[in-house]
Amino acid sequence: MAAAAADSGRWFAALSLGVSLLKCLFISAYHSTDFEVHRNWLAITHSLPVSRWYHENTSEWTLDYPPLFAWFELGLSHVARHFDRNMLLVENLNYAGPSTVLFQRLSVVFTDLVFVFAARECCRCVQEQKGSRDVLTRPPFVLAVLLLGNFGLLIVDHVHFQYNGFLFGFLLLSVAKHLQSRHLQGALLFSILLNLKHIYLYVAPAYGVYLLRSYCFTQDNTDGSVRWRSFSPLRLVALGSIVASVCALSFGPFIMMGQLPQVLSRLFPFKRGLCHAYWAPNIWALYNVLDKALATLGVRLKLLEETQLPRASMTGGLVQEFQHSLLPSVSPAVTLVCTLLAILPAVASIWWRPRGARGFLRCLLLCALGSFMFGWHVHEKAILLAILPLSILAVESREDAGIFLVLTTTGHYSLFPLLFTPAELPIKVVLMLIYTVYSFTALKNLHSSRGSVLRPLEVVYLLGLVAVAFACEVIFPLSPWQQKLPFLPLLTTSVYCSVGVFYSFLRLYVSLLRPEEKPKQP
Repeated sequence: MAAAAADSGRWFAALSLGVSLLKCLFISAYHSTDFEVHRNWLAITHSLPVSRWYHENTSEWTLDYPPLFAWFELGLSHVARHFDRNMLLVENLNYAGPSTVLFQRLSVVFTDLVFVFAARECCRCVQEQKGSRDVLTRPPFVLAVLLLGNFGLLIVDHVHFQYNGFLFGFLLLSVAKHLQSRHLQGALLFSILLNLKHIYLYVAPAYGVYLLRSYCFTQDNTDGSVRWRSFSPLRLVALGSIVASVCALSFGPFIMMGQLPQVLSRLFPFKRGLCHAYWAPNIWALYNVLDKALATLGVRLKLLEETQLPRASMTGGLVQEFQHSLLPSVSPAVTLVCTLLAILPAVASIWWRPRGARGFLRCLLLCALGSFMFGWHVHEKAILLAILPLSILAVESREDAGIFLVLTTTGHYSLFPLLFTPAELPIKVVLMLIYTVYSFTALKNLHSSRGSVLRPLEVVYLLGLVAVAFACEVIFPLSPWQQKLPFLPLLTTSVYCSVGVFYSFLRLYVSLLRPEEKPKQP
């Protein structure tokens, strides 16, 4: 047992080191405006008093993450000053000196250690199949590669630039603690995560219902059937104390200064419009295209006058509010209702028919995808909120492996437009190919004894994605449409990928709501 653990530790350490070195190769690569966003936040938290953090607006990239992330930036700034003090000047907009680039890139690699540790914990939770296997084909190793080498995280964090690995580390570590039945630790980690980045509110309903039902209620399943016995107020108080304590540490100073409304206005800027500049592949991408298609058809059939229609700014690639041409325009309240309706069956299922920590994980995935599909101003990068946790289920179940392959291939390709410079084209193509080929091969070998992983129509859909990629990345840049319709590749990518994401959402729902099979009578 000790020898096996030592061997496992060696290959995991080697894999982690190899991926970290790969990340360092991207230090001089293209970076997006998010690089300046975080440089500005370093300057704000280091140079200004706390009372001015959420009021400062010299840059258009104002501080709009929860306070705990601001404290995190403050901690990074004390290291940053040893690299280049110029990056910590608020008025030094768009500053990107060599030392600044080096520091910010290395800060992402270093804070990814949280993600590495979380991946290690998730690998320990995987249920292995019977029979001896080579270490490279066992579920823990496959899961480690799927998590540590995730294509989306590599390009979003280490090329495009963000700290998602650090944040997802808290999420996966929290999931691992629940899989290990350490619910208070899991709740603490998720509370910290919510106060680092509020996008994780997407999955908060899964946490709230699961902890209330499976932790605050004691149960008896000694005879194979779960019977709920009594509610524990002490456990509820313990959970409430954890959440309240973390929120007090994060928001406390701003509440005392009377700045809570100002902080909240930064966290929830509803004036940005229904869709991000680059549409996330969700239901609103399909809705926008349907509206545009109906308007165009109406004009061509002379049923409508083009001058009477609102200007279709939604296809301009801008972050702003807009009105649909024919279909009813969508408000934040409508997206909230749609999201709640989308996740309601999932959270109701784990309340009325608890299936343990893996049932919770499946509900978490549905909350993530439901919010992604129907939420307001969703960023395309939010698809990773479903892809990464689904990796755990994919190495344990053939059905989940099929859903994972469709979702991860579709979701990862939807991130391609984030890297639009010619120099990064080989990087994203090669990394995507390597990760996709490994995912298909490893999961097929892992579940080969249980039948095909993908269904015929899924294979056809994924082959269609290859055609879309070739058209958008090769044909379109050489065509005259590039000047006339610059947003066409983004639109095509979002619409095609939204079909795969929605399909994965529906398949996950079927797997959650399917009645449990009764044991066969001898």
